[in-house]
Amino acid sequence: MASRIHPGTSLLVALVLSVAGCRCGDDPGVGGARQGFRPQEEQVDFGRALEGSLTRRQVTVLATGRSSVTVTASSGSPFSVDVAEVTVPGSGQATVDVDFLAGNGAAQGTLTLTGAGRTETVRLTGLGVRPLDCVPSSPCHESRFDLDSGACVERPLEDGATCIPTSRCQANGRCESGACVGTPRSCDDDNPCTVDACSPTLGCVTAPVACPVPKNPCKVGVCDRDDGCEEVDAADLVPCGPVDCRKSNLCFGGSCKELPTPDGMLCAPATACQGEGTCQDGECEKPDAGDLPVDFSQDLGGEPMGQPALLVQEGALFTSVCGGDGGCRLVSFTHGGLLRYESPYPDGGTRTLLAASDAGVVVLASEGLESYAPRGPGARQWEAPWTSLGAPSDAGPWMGHVEAGEVALTPDGDVVAHVAWGPVLDAGADGGVAPPLAPEGARWVWLAGHEDAGSVVRAGPVEPWRGEARLALDVEGSAYRYTVDGRLERADLEPDGGTEVIISALGDGGVPGGRASLAVAGGTLLVGTQAFVSTDGGTQVAVDWDAGTRTLTPLAEPALLAAEGTPGYLFAQSCDRADGLPCTPEEERTVLRAVDSATGQVAWEVDALPFTALPGSLHDATLIQGGAVGVLSDATRPDGRQVWLQLFARGQKLLMCPLPGRPTVVAGASFFEDKLLVVLERDGVWKLESYGMGPGIQTDARGWPQRHGTPGATRRESP
Repeated sequence: MASRIHPGTSLLVALVLSVAGCRCGDDPGVGGARQGFRPQEEQVDFGRALEGSLTRRQVTVLATGRSSVTVTASSGSPFSVDVAEVTVPGSGQATVDVDFLAGNGAAQGTLTLTGAGRTETVRLTGLGVRPLDCVPSSPCHESRFDLDSGACVERPLEDGATCIPTSRCQANGRCESGACVGTPRSCDDDNPCTVDACSPTLGCVTAPVACPVPKNPCKVGVCDRDDGCEEVDAADLVPCGPVDCRKSNLCFGGSCKELPTPDGMLCAPATACQGEGTCQDGECEKPDAGDLPVDFSQDLGGEPMGQPALLVQEGALFTSVCGGDGGCRLVSFTHGGLLRYESPYPDGGTRTLLAASDAGVVVLASEGLESYAPRGPGARQWEAPWTSLGAPSDAGPWMGHVEAGEVALTPDGDVVAHVAWGPVLDAGADGGVAPPLAPEGARWVWLAGHEDAGSVVRAGPVEPWRGEARLALDVEGSAYRYTVDGRLERADLEPDGGTEVIISALGDGGVPGGRASLAVAGGTLLVGTQAFVSTDGGTQVAVDWDAGTRTLTPLAEPALLAAEGTPGYLFAQSCDRADGLPCTPEEERTVLRAVDSATGQVAWEVDALPFTALPGSLHDATLIQGGAVGVLSDATRPDGRQVWLQLFARGQKLLMCPLPGRPTVVAGASFFEDKLLVVLERDGVWKLESYGMGPGIQTDARGWPQRHGTPGATRRESP
């Protein structure tokens, strides 16, 4: 039977439910009121802000119930909250202040809100912008950094604003239409004995009036403020004519008088190895010369190989060494003598230095050319085998032939070379070493020094070998080649990046009878020790080698050429014979000649060895600032070989300093800045030594300063 519910019962149930309600989710103890919150924003972007600035944004927190709720707020750097706790009224809202301390670059963070047993987060973003250093273009403009555009915005100052003129010859600057206009500054000091002027950069400058030079050497022109320029007596003992240790022309009472030179008068300056010279009893007496002081003497740990034995690149020293415990290797020292690295050659074989630049140290190997890094551990950078340089690839083994004088390096580190090659003969039946054959072919090549380093980027035609050659690059980058068969050529590169090399003959058919020698400076080529030729191929001027009643044999190197293209400095073997017979070692001397490139005539000549009565040999030479020539040579003395540094100018010997001890062999040398660097053997030990050349003595980096063109043997006109 179906149950029946009384209508009164249904009404009672509804009343109970409406009073009790559903308590799902209500917090206990609040009398049934709902409590909660939520952030109004899901993300807050602070936008762009200057580095170091503080930007504030607000986050709105909404109450989701009828009761108030306490919310704590926190955030990590570079964001922070101003008040860590807020109370949100029931069914209301509150705000949380969030700050952004801008750095340099994008920033992200999180605002964490906690309350009523729950946690909400808001994503925070911002971009810190480092302002540019905005410098106005003129004194009458201001420049500020615009945050929105990220650029400097400039505007002119109002007319009449004060400004500092760019010229220090103007004062009281005022802005007019964006320009700073001032009144001329007066520099007149009201002194007739000064010349007053205004320099835009220095302001007022003053120089003394240059009074006319009197004809009387014992009078001097001076300026008096009241009377102007007038002549007065020169100080007593001022030289007024020739002065030596016997007679001196000196001023006394305004007159020039010839008098005996008093003892003690200075007659020679001090040098690196010798004190000042003074006049004594009519002669210039100098203290005994001591040894040239050594800066450092460093053991090489083996024997230097090939020529040149030493290269210098930006103060770093390089030598190729074999022996000792390290096999054959490239060794590098600092200019102060500290070891930079020892880089073993990959196959342990011998290498010969050719040239060095910032791009690398180029060496000659049995299989071709190689380059080693000038820094770090000195690792091999590239290799160019003979077949890549032009040697036939299908005719058996070939031997390359390249000397230091046949390699030039461009300022960019590219390699320009005259390479030659010839077949290698098998050893004889008895196992002996087969004699080397003369090269068969040769050509110009250009190798990349950086990108695709070691690859041939340009090359001339393969041609028969015509004998030894010398290369040189001028300051314009033009390359020149001279071969001992008399041919002088210039290589022009195909324009617009082409790879063709255009070879042009220079010198009206060549320079016959020359030696393997070539220098370039000031638009002039010194060719084969025989002629001066302009780099445009114009006039050829022959060097006058007429020795009259003696024999002169020019030396191929060193050949020096001053930066102006004149004079050229050449060395020759000389002896007092005119009968055509060869000179004996006892008769032979070495002379240094200065030759005028415009006429080919000798300007002066001097004996280049330390002693005319002792045999000796020349090692190297360089230009010295001020028109002098530095020479390294030796003399064979009864107690052994002694090496000397000498300095010559205008046919006079200005300096003569011995190196300490009696070295057995000098393998090579280089002049660099104010230093002489020498590789030599002492008592069976090979050493690298450095010597200061003395006060005021500095090598000339311009022109063609030594036999290999530069201390790095780049065969390039400096700078």
